[in-house]
Formats: sequence, C-alpha cells, structure tokens
Amino acid sequence: MRELEKISDWLWELPTSHKPGMRVPGRVYASEEMLKQIAGDNALEQVANVVFLPGIQKFSLAMPDIHWGYGFPIGGCAATDPDDGGVISPGGVGYDINCGVRLMRTNLRQPEVASRMKELVAQLFRDVPCGLGEGSDLELSHADEKACVRDGAAWAVARGFGKTEDLDFIEERGCLEGAEPSGITNRALERGAGQLGSLGSGNHFLEVQVVDEIFDEHAAEVMGLSRGGVTVMIHCGSRGFGYQVCDDYLKMMRGAPAKYGIGLPDRKLVCAPVKSPEGEEYLSAMRCAANYAFANRQVLMSKAERAFGHALRISPRELGMELVFDVPHNIAKLERHDGELLCVHRKGATRAFPPGHESLPPRYRGIGQPVLVPGDMGRCSFVLVGTEAAMSQTFGTVCHGAGRMMSRTAAAKHGSMADLRCALDEAGVTMMAHGKGTALEEAPWAYKNVEDVVEVCDQAGIARKVARLRPMGVMKG
Repeated sequence: MRELEKISDWLWELPTSHKPGMRVPGRVYASEEMLKQIAGDNALEQVANVVFLPGIQKFSLAMPDIHWGYGFPIGGCAATDPDDGGVISPGGVGYDINCGVRLMRTNLRQPEVASRMKELVAQLFRDVPCGLGEGSDLELSHADEKACVRDGAAWAVARGFGKTEDLDFIEERGCLEGAEPSGITNRALERGAGQLGSLGSGNHFLEVQVVDEIFDEHAAEVMGLSRGGVTVMIHCGSRGFGYQVCDDYLKMMRGAPAKYGIGLPDRKLVCAPVKSPEGEEYLSAMRCAANYAFANRQVLMSKAERAFGHALRISPRELGMELVFDVPHNIAKLERHDGELLCVHRKGATRAFPPGHESLPPRYRGIGQPVLVPGDMGRCSFVLVGTEAAMSQTFGTVCHGAGRMMSRTAAAKHGSMADLRCALDEAGVTMMAHGKGTALEEAPWAYKNVEDVVEVCDQAGIARKVARLRPMGVMKG
C-alpha cells in the first residue's frame, strides 16, 4: 500500500517501479478505507503481475470489488493489442466463462407479491434446477449442443424459450461470432449436455427483488423500472461446460509462454499471442462457452416466467416479464478502443459502454449501457449505466458485484444457519438453498457492502447509478 500513488479519492496507481519489468502501471478504483481490505489478500500483487502480459495497453485495472483470483484478480481488466504481440490469457477470463447477470422487469408491484413470496420461491425452486452438479430437464445430443454453442441465446429462442426481441437486450445479441465447436473436447460436451437450463451452485442465484430507490428517473423509465416494481435477477454462467473448456485450454497453453518467449511472474497467467494457433483456438472455444452461458440464461428466464405464472396464477400478459439487459462479467472480446482493435479481458468486471455507442440497442443509446451489479442476498443490488469516462479510463469497464471479503471456508465458520436465517428474516428475505453449506458460504457477512463498491464507481465517473433493488426472495444452489 505504501507504493500506491493517489490519483484521486477514488483512484490509486501502482507505478512501474514496483517490480522490474512492469510494462505499464496498475490502477485500482477504491476508497482509502476499502484499500485496507484489498491489500490483505494479495490481489494488488496480481494487479502488478498482469502488467507483464505482452501487448498490454495503458494499465492493469482493478475495480472496487477486487479480490484474489486465478492469475488475474477477480474485478480485474486488461486490454492487449494483437498487432503488438498482445496475448490472450484464460486466467483473465476465469473458469466460469461468461458468468453474468440478467435482469427482468415485471408489471407486478411489491404488495401483490410480498404476501405470496414463500409460495413463489418454492415454485421457482421446483421449476429451476440448481445445486452442485445438478442437471437440467433438457438433455442435448452432441449435435444439438454444438448448434447451441454456435448460436447462443438465439438457439434457445428458436426452441420456444423467450422471444426474438429478447436478443436485442443481450450483450452481443447473445452470441459471440467465431465460436467453432470443433476444438471442444468430448469431456466438455459430456459435462454440458445435461446442464443447459440449470442455475448451478456457489454464488449463483435467482432473486426476486423490488425497486426501492431511483437515482435517475429518465434512465429508469427507459428500462421500465419504477419504485415499488418487482424485478427478477439471474446470476449464472456456463456451468461444467465452461469450466471444462477453461481447464482444457489451460493445459493446452502450458508450453506457449516458452514457445513464444514470454516471461511471466505467475504461471497461472499462462497465455499465447492472440494471433497464434493457441490463441485463436482458445478464443474460439471460449466463445463457444460464452454462447452456452447466453443460452443458459435465456432458458432460465423462460423457466422463471413460467414459475411466476404457476405460483401467482397469472397470465404472461399480466406478469409482463421483459428482459432489461444481460451482461457477461467473465469474458474476453475483441473491441475497438481509440481506433485500435484490442483484446479486452474482463474477469469479474462488466462492460459499461457510454450513450451513443453503436453496439447498444437503440432503446439504450440515449442513456448508455445498463450495468447490473448484484450484491449479497441480505442487502441490495444496483442498476448503473456506462459513461464516456469509462471508455477513456477503463476500456468501458466497471465493477461486477460486491466482491468477496471472506473465503468460503471462513464465511461458513463465521456464523451458523440460524444466524443466517435470522439476518434474512430481519431483512425481509425468503431464502431456499439446495445445501446448508452453500448458503453459509454465500452469507451477507462474506461480502463487501455493494453500496460502497457502487459509490466508488459513481464518484469516479465510470458509471452512473440508476436504481437500487432490494431482495425479497432468493433461491441458491
């Protein structure tokens, strides 16, 4: 921490003098108080390690939800230039490729749902498969799975899960181009065949929420959000399919640094030039996993919509469930910044493009990209929008959540299930979990306060607050 140079109350820089060989500085968005916790888990050293990647541009970046991860810190972002030897690193994406968040708004108001929350959560728990290793009621052949990973969310829509117009409100319309499944291993296909349309475990969740504060009336209105309105948030990724893809390609890339003369301070940063056979193969496989995750969240939204109808005995028209937006936060993409095509790694970080950007759907070009920031299940989540400052400072990137403050083991030891139930009862939250262990690992005390995380981003100008969402009902794996 002594080496960090203060740029502003919300931004700190780790200079290249910190370690011989650093190509660019590291930058951390955080309050001074938050830095004390960030410095305690080695995440700042990971910020410094990332700057050794060939072709890195401007900075190695960390958002205020930063914590230790595999190679890259979670909450990290880095962009490399493929025309300058820039590399792609699986550690800059993570094991759960395209873990992301989807938000839906409804016509429902808090009073008509609150009194039936237990029945609603129970129905969601019956209709939405969740839990470690739990499968889905959809069993795909390998041919179907390959079609799915090529087409992403559109594959799910074509099979009756949602509407074509949903695709307008998914980043990249729910499909990364260049996804070629010929490089996917049979093991990955086997793991993914029975998991599409399932929530998984860990920090994944489906949450029924109420909009309890609006910070930007116009942006909220454009998104269809109003105070007292009921929303649904889904947080999940590519399940065992994505995990296996990451594992397979970490092994495949082991020899790439030596082959291309790349020196790394941490072997977990294993990488290959974007313009190399290894880099191109990984990018293609990663896109397949990302498309699997887009399709997964599309199916889960459809299942949630049906569960609402069954539990509340209302029609789809009365429910009025509509997709607000779907954002990945574990992904690498080729994007144009300042006229250059860069490979932008976002690991536990969310794209936050500004108003007017051509990649946004017409509805949102006047306000900027919706950014979805889930908190813990006892406090709140946020909707933000991207800004021009994010484009100039962070490659259009902002935080992805609250960020862990405790390991899963420490969180489970910190309190009992009775303590968790008491805390959620006080917050007015109904929770159902597949396992006691998972619930305790994801207890509110395990996380930073998402309000503090979002405040840093808002004050730093890299995102703007639109609405706060308070949980009413939660299902966990």
